[in-house]
Amino acid sequence: MSDHEVLHVQGRVLVGPEDVRDELWCVDGRITFERPPGEALTVTGWVLPGLVDAHCHVGLDRHGPVDAGTAEKQALTDRDAGTLLIRDAGSPSDTRWIDDREDLPKVIRAGRHIARTRRYIRNYAHEIEPADLVAYVGREARRGDGWVKLVGDWIDREAGDLTACWPRPEVEAAIAEAHRLGARVTAHCFAEDSLRDLVEAGIDCVEHATGLTEDTVPLFAERGVAIVPTLVNIATFPHLADGGQEKFPRWSAHMRRLHARRYDTVRAAHDAGVPVFVGTDAGGSLAHGLVAEEVEELTRAGIPAIDALSATTWRARAWLGRPALEEGAPADLVVYDEDPRADVRVLAAPRRIVVNGRITG
Repeated sequence: MSDHEVLHVQGRVLVGPEDVRDELWCVDGRITFERPPGEALTVTGWVLPGLVDAHCHVGLDRHGPVDAGTAEKQALTDRDAGTLLIRDAGSPSDTRWIDDREDLPKVIRAGRHIARTRRYIRNYAHEIEPADLVAYVGREARRGDGWVKLVGDWIDREAGDLTACWPRPEVEAAIAEAHRLGARVTAHCFAEDSLRDLVEAGIDCVEHATGLTEDTVPLFAERGVAIVPTLVNIATFPHLADGGQEKFPRWSAHMRRLHARRYDTVRAAHDAGVPVFVGTDAGGSLAHGLVAEEVEELTRAGIPAIDALSATTWRARAWLGRPALEEGAPADLVVYDEDPRADVRVLAAPRRIVVNGRITG
């Protein structure tokens, strides 16, 4: 399409779970429901707003930061899977150049991970001690797009298991500083121990959240703290546990327990009213483009299909402060052959992908 072509999208336009329109137009990269004059290229099918991956890492692989060419391939892979809005949950690379590309997903950055010294994956994070936490949170709050990412727990080699990384007073002060600067805070958490302190300190979201229990689920629900379960990543826990069995048997057993109850954990959170959103954790050791698999995993956990779909579309966009299929919104949408509300597996086979009003796939 040229810059001046108009795109007519016709069929079943899912403005919301039950709000279905017959058509929309993409004019100058924006959505309108008013017919413009002149001719238009027509695309037909079932239409969703561009999917959201709320835990993704563009510019990162298993070894650390990657070059721009590799980051571009990562972003294109996500785009071609229908992911048109990414919350980048920690990256050591500068990916601001993506904002100038009209053919790539839109990215909301959380800056670089903030971790305890020698308590995270090498080359990923700022590795600091608690006395520096407030300063680093302030720095990343200013650099990011309204989010900051902490590493809330990780293996403690002396304990031989997952333990919390930060003392409560420092966490409280750091989250208060982020909020003062207008940023929300999320944290990587696998285990149980760090969750209560983080939530009571005012955290906004927890990634993975495999350590939720019947004691902490109500606390999350009461405070409105969201979780992004990344079940396609949690599926790797048995393999990780096997690799650490000889050196860290307590940690390995713990990881297997967290994996075994992963679906029960997510379902209990959802049933209690905890906001649950789709995220794949792509970009570390996981491939990009797994958003459809993660939605299907949420349904395997017992979350109703319409809620799992909303967790990567309408509700996810509202949570991140970005529009969906609204008048004047950026024309980012995905077209499918069948109704994804009836079967979320439809998400794995987009017919057309439209970014800023242009067909890219």
